[in-house]
Amino acid sequence: MTSPAPAPKKDPMKSFRGIMAATLILEAIVVALALPVVAKLGGGVGTGTGYLVLGLIVALIGTCALLKRAWALYVIVAIHVVMVASWFVLTALGGIGVVFSLVWGYLLWLRHDVAKRMAEGRLPSQQG
Repeated sequence: MTSPAPAPKKDPMKSFRGIMAATLILEAIVVALALPVVAKLGGGVGTGTGYLVLGLIVALIGTCALLKRAWALYVIVAIHVVMVASWFVLTALGGIGVVFSLVWGYLLWLRHDVAKRMAEGRLPSQQG
């Protein structure tokens, strides 16, 4: 019978939360850069489209505080569903949503890979 893999000295998921927070902040900056597009093409920042962009910026920054929670990924997915669905309101915002949805898909794949390696004991921090 094999013994379970030893726990790593450093928690790799803690550093992964840092990567997720940095990605959320970067995404908030990119979405904020859509505000001039809304001002020019979307009827102005004071319209529904402007409020949608501002709400997404606040949601992206606010989600950084929730990353320790297990349900934070569901919030991130919901934000991206709203962003992709906003394609019909403002094409640029929908395009940003598609690009960052692909980025998050890759990040979640990496998270799965790290968790699998951690369970198998193959992380460099687990080597004795």
